[in-house]
Amino acid sequence: MGIERSLADRKGKQFCELPKETTTNNRSRRNRRRLRKSSSPLPVQKLYETCKEVFASSGTGIIPSSEDIERLRAVLDKMEPLDVGLSAEMPYFRTTADQRTPPITYLHLYENSKFSMGIFCLPPSGVIPLHNHPGMTVFSKLLFGTMHIKAYDWVEVAAENGASALVDTSSGTAPSRSVRLAKVKVDADFTAPCDSSILYPADGGNMHCFTAVTACAVLDVLGPPYSDPDGRHCSYYLNFPFTEFSVDGVSVPEAERESYAWLEEREKPEDLAAVGAMYEGPKIVENR
Repeated sequence: MGIERSLADRKGKQFCELPKETTTNNRSRRNRRRLRKSSSPLPVQKLYETCKEVFASSGTGIIPSSEDIERLRAVLDKMEPLDVGLSAEMPYFRTTADQRTPPITYLHLYENSKFSMGIFCLPPSGVIPLHNHPGMTVFSKLLFGTMHIKAYDWVEVAAENGASALVDTSSGTAPSRSVRLAKVKVDADFTAPCDSSILYPADGGNMHCFTAVTACAVLDVLGPPYSDPDGRHCSYYLNFPFTEFSVDGVSVPEAERESYAWLEEREKPEDLAAVGAMYEGPKIVENR
């Protein structure tokens, strides 16, 4: 709106004022150039530029400063579906009767070695299974819809094998399984508009599962992004109630047991249907 009004003001002056001298015209041209330079970028462009600054020194396990975290959060909190060209009527958010597992659509916005930006589009009942974000700081903004999020952080347990405890199944007949104790950090429904969520390398729910209660879209910013060569591999997990296994020296008060679970790493789920699609929202200009 500010740009439109400025254009209207300049048009009015062109008709109402005669040019007085060359210096005035030069000054007017400089003012117009200054106005163009000072105009606010589109929200997605502002997000990119903020990420570029916040993650300038990004690396595995490196967390941005609290000031930078709040700065990026403030930009994300203002993001709306139209800012990235989305609406709930798009085909990504529909399901058909013959689809047992609704596909998840990923819209790639941007990625370099420091950070990545993308949008997950989930139809009703769509699920992004429990997975981790090793050494990463992740910002998530629910753009529209209702989503259930369940997230965990590891609990350090003194065991012979370090942080992972090798335990026997409760039946006593099945082979041992390598599981690790985790604490539930989030287990709730979220409905847009709501504040952005942030998870850290070892806190804030680094392992999470998304379930679409309604059609929904979530904008994710990862710093740094996944990278197999750098040891940032996406791992998937099964979760078991705390009472499923017994480990010597590990105990939790009965009233708190629902807040803990055993996680077991698994292969990528075969029924995970995820497809990529072309991002058609406002373009990001890299060299501003």
